[in-house]
Amino acid sequence: MPLVYESLRLGPLENNTFLITEPDSGETAVVDVGFEPEAVIKRVRERGLKVKLLLNTHAHYDHVAGMRAVQQACGGVHYLHPADRPLLEVLSQQGAMFGFPPAQPPDDTRDLADGDQLALGNERLRVIHTPGHSPGGVCFHWGEDLWAGDTLFAGSVGRTDLPGGSFGTLARSIRTRLFPLGDAVRVHTGHGEPTTIGEERLHNPFVGVAAYLA
Repeated sequence: MPLVYESLRLGPLENNTFLITEPDSGETAVVDVGFEPEAVIKRVRERGLKVKLLLNTHAHYDHVAGMRAVQQACGGVHYLHPADRPLLEVLSQQGAMFGFPPAQPPDDTRDLADGDQLALGNERLRVIHTPGHSPGGVCFHWGEDLWAGDTLFAGSVGRTDLPGGSFGTLARSIRTRLFPLGDAVRVHTGHGEPTTIGEERLHNPFVGVAAYLA
């Protein structure tokens, strides 16, 4: 049965947290919990979901700070690209830069690699390494859905002025790794509203056709 997903908009930065579920098994991936982990835990319990995967698109504070609480309450194995481990190791320092409280990373973080296939029931989420916003940024792809974290937004892209960021790298990631997925693919972003690959390929002022016409 196809995967189903739910989004929760949480915290002062209005982060999008996702629950991606294979309905037959109830196996669920929780993606990017930065704030209000109690809301995520409540929803998991209301729906009777089986948390299998705790996935981070990258290791910035606002996407990781709540993952440990979800892991302790609901279980699940935490995954992150190894290039972002240095960010994970300074999670509290990241938060302090923006006035947020200390936070601890999840236990026993496993490595993600480009091309990995993560099983939920009989379905698979494919890992696409998309560095630029951070060195270890990844997206998760299934069918015509893409969970893009802060790589690509509706009408924008992730900021590249934080440590490890590079606009040139980010633009290459989007143009060479994401745009070829096809215009119909729905992009579920780390902040803001969803979009499509086609919309951003044509109209995104930073990396789309519009960037060349400006």
